[in-house]
Amino acid sequence: MMVEIKRLIVAALATLACVGMWGCGDDVSMHWSEERSLGKVVGFVDDSLVIVNTSRYWHEEVEPTFGLSYDRSGYAHPGLSLYNYRVQLDGPVWSDSLDNSRNDDFEYIKGQLSDSVIWGGDPKSKVSFWKIGEKPHKMKIKKLFDGCSIDVHYTTKLRPWLDGKILVMGNNRNPNIEGFNMDSLGSEYCQYGVLDTIQKTVTYKRLDGDLKWIRKCDDVRAWDGDMYCLKFDKEERTSSLFVNDNLKYILENDYFWTAGAVLQFQGNILLLERDVCRLENGKIKCFASASSRGISFKNKEDDVYITY
Repeated sequence: MMVEIKRLIVAALATLACVGMWGCGDDVSMHWSEERSLGKVVGFVDDSLVIVNTSRYWHEEVEPTFGLSYDRSGYAHPGLSLYNYRVQLDGPVWSDSLDNSRNDDFEYIKGQLSDSVIWGGDPKSKVSFWKIGEKPHKMKIKKLFDGCSIDVHYTTKLRPWLDGKILVMGNNRNPNIEGFNMDSLGSEYCQYGVLDTIQKTVTYKRLDGDLKWIRKCDDVRAWDGDMYCLKFDKEERTSSLFVNDNLKYILENDYFWTAGAVLQFQGNILLLERDVCRLENGKIKCFASASSRGISFKNKEDDVYITY
């Protein structure tokens, strides 16, 4: 009797193991989509090319010997494509993708670092840089602290910084505390990080000295040795661009801003809510607008819509 019970237990465990592994020698049918799925705009190369992430859809059907069937599906093989958003073309002008395992859970595409580089991963442990024309380069990072002891929990942006380093921005998953505004949490909370790709370290710090002024910025980056800051005024509903804490440009007040307008640098482009802008002759000139859905832009100069 005891031997029979043990035999049944062993059989049950084998059954669970087979189900957990999607069958033991069962019939598996794997399907990949022929066309890649377009994701969203992840960056701007210049005033004519936009970076879009892509992926391939897969679907797996498993029919175990125990009479139960399982379906799994998802997206894999991440890629980047360049589209012209000023002139309508038939498709991308350049594309590349990875042929990695569909079980690879590393997030290669999180945001734009510079005009030709997309970053991924987590700068607290392992980060990747995917330059147009090349494959992603992964890098293990050592975490350090300077004047604080709790890092910026959730990284939202990497931006070019001074001395060839990279500014790490983010928040602590508190909806009322964004960006650099973490004073209410206590002095042990870091407000930003500096990523050194040569030393392969990220040093978390608090804003002090000459950097205190950037606390007001919605987005900030270094440009040719100067610090550029984008700030949205909720009362005036205007956007301002500061250079080294000096107000340089104000977007003309003919644009209706929402109370939660998003201002950010994307490469060398200024993205002001949905307006795509650049600095030109001492003014912020917005020459296109992006749709909230899909890969679609409106050319403001001739009211032509570009859609993919």
